Amino acid sequence: MAFGIYPGGLLGDDQGIIHPVRPDEPDRVNAALDELQGEADTLAVRAYRSFASTVTPPPPTPADPRACLQRGRTLDLVLQFREPSGALDGWPEFVREAVRTGGPDLASVQICEEPNLNLPTVDGSTPNVLNALVQGVIAAKQEARSLGRRVAVGFNAVPTFDPSDTFWSDLGALSDACFLQSLDYVGLDFFPDVFRPVPADQLAGAVTAVLTAFRRTGLPQAGIPDTVPLRVCENGWPTGPGRPERKQAAALDTVIRTVAGLAPELNIDGYSLFALRDADSNAEGLFHHFGLLRDDYTPKPAFATYRQLIKELGGSSVGG
Repeated sequence: MAFGIYPGGLLGDDQGIIHPVRPDEPDRVNAALDELQGEADTLAVRAYRSFASTVTPPPPTPADPRACLQRGRTLDLVLQFREPSGALDGWPEFVREAVRTGGPDLASVQICEEPNLNLPTVDGSTPNVLNALVQGVIAAKQEARSLGRRVAVGFNAVPTFDPSDTFWSDLGALSDACFLQSLDYVGLDFFPDVFRPVPADQLAGAVTAVLTAFRRTGLPQAGIPDTVPLRVCENGWPTGPGRPERKQAAALDTVIRTVAGLAPELNIDGYSLFALRDADSNAEGLFHHFGLLRDDYTPKPAFATYRQLIKELGGSSVGG
């Protein structure tokens, strides 16, 4: 599989934006990325940009992702739709411009962020997000093709546990041949044993169940065939009070090895970890502690675990 990571310190929780207690230091970020990458040809660097025409959008994060693109690392760019009116004016051109300026290091573009989750920091709370998703995927792929670049274009979602949820069927009603022909992957954001506790001996089974249901139940409702790869776009396990650092390492090892084992059956082509560094290692909030590094850039045990998994299981970068 291809591996990646979000290297920024800024993130969102269920209340809003969390700013890191220490600013990002590009030299220390790159040193950590170099160590994680090891002898692998590449490592995907995940970055976020937001569109809004009537309000000030959230800041891009990391602020300068290109500073991380050393030693063959590639850009995995997320384009969020954050226009509170739901108006699409300017959105397709925003997407096209992002593809144009991404350059040869742009390996993948994700259109929208968690469009099926209604939280204030993700796109499921934005009106008209499904139309934005469909139009954005088509615009991104058209621009990449016109430039002659291999850029994987896709979108992501979170697991759906509510049988009355109509996200996938609603997307299927909007999608057409042009959308499906433009779609190179579908991503899954999931965090087993984070928001709902899972016993350690049941974690692999829980990961298997979620990924299998996503592939076999969710995607078919939208008419998305098995030939479209899946990838894990965000996964992590936070430390903090009652959450030991060594358990983070063990949990990530179980999750990532399970994903890799399912890759041939479920057509999974990549995994990206959230995140490189804590926002605030002394804070009480759960979302402050997802990093492989503490906020002062010192490594937790999971840093070495992820480095070893990249060495053992890693493959080439994913393009479109």
